[in-house]
Amino acid sequence: MSSDTAYSPSPARAATGFPWAGYLLGFALGGFFDGILLHQVLQWHHLLSAVESSAVQDIRVQILADGLFHAAMYIVAAVGLWLLWRSRRRFAEPGADRLLFANALIGFGVWHLIDGVLSHWILGIHRIRMDSANPLLWDLLWFVVFGVVVVAAGWRLRRSGGGGSVGRVSPVVLTLAALVAGPVAALPPPGMTTVMVLFKPGTTAPDVFAAVAAVDGRTVWQDPSGQLWAIDLGEAGSPTALYRHGALLVSNTLLPTGCLDWFRT
Repeated sequence: MSSDTAYSPSPARAATGFPWAGYLLGFALGGFFDGILLHQVLQWHHLLSAVESSAVQDIRVQILADGLFHAAMYIVAAVGLWLLWRSRRRFAEPGADRLLFANALIGFGVWHLIDGVLSHWILGIHRIRMDSANPLLWDLLWFVVFGVVVVAAGWRLRRSGGGGSVGRVSPVVLTLAALVAGPVAALPPPGMTTVMVLFKPGTTAPDVFAAVAAVDGRTVWQDPSGQLWAIDLGEAGSPTALYRHGALLVSNTLLPTGCLDWFRT
């Protein structure tokens, strides 16, 4: 008996898992889209930009919150990919591409609907464009264009039915999108000169200072272990250059570096 047959889910579970794979992957991509475009590229807001607390307004806390947010999207995407794999036998069914893509659109739009209602209006932790004189206009614009319209498009595509073609384009595209969006979300945003650096076990303070000097940076903070450092690279600094000087991981968030630091030997 092949492993593919031995571990294939029941038809009922596959029928349930396939739609949810699309919903969850679309939802995760909606979160990555928000984080990459609005937090990093356009820099219109951080997750907690509207929280009026001196402690929360610390840029390190803002970056940490963004990192936790991206980690949550990683988990959602991973569950979606797992469900997609478990229901892979449905790829051969007519219309599977259409259904998966439609569900992904619905998930993508639902993310923006939830973000708009919960984050912008109920909790008030951020707005789409924090520097706007009319933030409600931007909130509503984003809510309609990326929420209502996308959900409606997905729902219409789902309801349109039709056999469609048998293929695996949508599963492949969604899988690649989820796998690419996650790492991109961890890249330092434009203009962000401070990065968190986890150095290899055994790296001494003089080694770190030598690495910082080699990239023309300056140290901002370090944890008690002496392996996790915040380093300001300046405008011309290159985060990737630190890998040539003993860095194990360079990130714009506290989360991944902190997680790896727990496993240092």
